[in-house]
Amino acid sequence: MNRVATGVTLRVTLRVTIHLAALALVFAVLVAAPVSGSANEATAADVIAAAADSVNDSVNGSTAGAGESYSLSIQILVLMTLLTLLPAGLLSMSAFVRMIIVLSILRQALGTAQTPPNQVLIGIALFMTFFVMTPVLDRIYDEAAKPYIDGEVSAEVALSAGMEPLREFMLHQTREDDIALFAGISGRTDFASAAEVPTSVLVPSFIVSELKTAFQIGFLVFIPFLIIDLVVSSVLMSMGMMMLSPMLISLPFKIMLFVLVDGWAMVLGTLASSFYV
Repeated sequence: MNRVATGVTLRVTLRVTIHLAALALVFAVLVAAPVSGSANEATAADVIAAAADSVNDSVNGSTAGAGESYSLSIQILVLMTLLTLLPAGLLSMSAFVRMIIVLSILRQALGTAQTPPNQVLIGIALFMTFFVMTPVLDRIYDEAAKPYIDGEVSAEVALSAGMEPLREFMLHQTREDDIALFAGISGRTDFASAAEVPTSVLVPSFIVSELKTAFQIGFLVFIPFLIIDLVVSSVLMSMGMMMLSPMLISLPFKIMLFVLVDGWAMVLGTLASSFYV
C-alpha cells in the first residue's frame, strides 16, 4: 500500500513539474514572438492546451499499462537518492570508522595540529578501508552484483545476497554485549543465533563496537607521545624554563621517534591486521 501511494505521489509531482516547465516554455515563446489582437489569445490557448495534452499523455503513458513500473525520471530520482545515502553506508558498515578515529587520535598525539590535513587523513582512511573490505566487496560482486547485471536475479534478491557478506563482516567485528544492549532496547530478543540478528540492530551495535575498538587502539598509540611530553615538561620545570611551551620542545622529538620506528607502517599495519584477528 505504501509503495502504491509513493508511486502516485511521485507521478503527481512529476506531472506538476512538467506542466510548469511547459507553461514556462510557452510563456517564453509568446514573449519572444508576440502576436497582436485575438490571434495572440487563440495561439496562446492552443499552444497551452497542446502542451498540457502532450504532458498528460507522456506522463500517463510512461506509468500506465505496467502496473508497478516507473518512468525513467523516477528511476533516476531513486538512484540519486541512493547515491546520497552511500556515505552513510560507508561510515556505518565498513572499517572506515576505526581507521579515521585512530588516525585523528594519532595526529592529536603528535601535536602537529593540521598536519597531515583532514583531506589526507580521509584519503588514507578510505584506501585502507578499501584494502580491508576487498574480500567482502569481491563476494558482493560475485554473489549479488554480477548475477544482477547478467539478469539472472531480481534487484530484491541481489540486495539480499549483497547484504550477507556485509553482515558477516559486521558480526565478526561486533561485541556480543553491544548486540545484547541494542536488542534489549528494541525489544527484539527472539533470535537464537547471531545470524538471526536483524540488520536494524546489527548496524548500531557494530558502530558502537568500532568506536570502542578505535579508542582502545588510540589510547595505546597516545601513551608513548604522552611520556615524551611528561619528560620534556619535567626537564623544563627543573631548568626553570616555565615560560617555554613544552609542546614546542617535544614536537621534534615525537616526530623523530615516530619516523625512527616507522610509525606510519606500524599504525596502518596494526589497523589492517586488527580486522583479521
